[in-house]
Amino acid sequence: MIGLKIGGVPEHFNLPWRLAIEEGRFREIGLDLHWSDMSGGTGQMIRGLEAGSIDIAVLLTEGITKSILEGLNAKIIQLYVLSPLSWGIHVPFHSEITSVNQLENKTFAISREGSGSHLMSYVLANKKGWNLENLQFKIVGDVYGGLWALQNNEAQCFLWEKYTTFPFVEQKKCRFIDAVTTPWPCFVIAVRNEVLEKYDMLLSQMCEVVNKKAMEVKKDENSVEIISWRYNLPSEQVADWLQEIEWNYSGISDPSAFEKTIEYLLKIGLVLPKDAENWQTKLF
Repeated sequence: MIGLKIGGVPEHFNLPWRLAIEEGRFREIGLDLHWSDMSGGTGQMIRGLEAGSIDIAVLLTEGITKSILEGLNAKIIQLYVLSPLSWGIHVPFHSEITSVNQLENKTFAISREGSGSHLMSYVLANKKGWNLENLQFKIVGDVYGGLWALQNNEAQCFLWEKYTTFPFVEQKKCRFIDAVTTPWPCFVIAVRNEVLEKYDMLLSQMCEVVNKKAMEVKKDENSVEIISWRYNLPSEQVADWLQEIEWNYSGISDPSAFEKTIEYLLKIGLVLPKDAENWQTKLF
């Protein structure tokens, strides 16, 4: 039995992993997979891959792409979620901000540098035609730090996955004013290079297991109830989300998705042209 450590956000996207672990699906292929919740998101997982505290990560496409091109010792082994991610744009509940246009030159709360909340702030600013050099950030660690920053006026905006934050919006801990969607498939599976070199075939089998479980979750008529209970989300929200999400059931590879990501990162100056050279060799 090979023991490996995997990290991912404690959110509904990763239910297939959690169920497959609980049901012993990975042990059937000789893999003892230990899951760690990474509430700090992609930035925390990148640090974990760097430090070797995790072997595998399920993280945002844009964040891991940027980090690998800049030298992170890891590879992407598969797209995990093919559909884009809808990021909620949140402001302090009692603020006078009612439209995204009022956020120009305001401070954005981000979990970490290089995280999804960080990079998507640039995506939003670019869409709005703002001067990217004027963006200001407050590092807050995770979603709870983001809520604290809004409530204490340490930041005026916080981007996070809109279904995850719905309970906080209902509790009036923040206010949802709009959303911004990633122009690419949102989640990938990445592995430290030394682990990939040693366990290539086992990792391929691991992906097959989680892809199959994702299909089961998508088709199971009880999934709305299960997700609603496990993640404290209203069933109607979960039903909408399940309609939207498409996991990578067949393990398809789509390099064009990463080409689009890299083009965007280059466009907004978050990746240098020299780092993007030979990107396919670096990423996969």
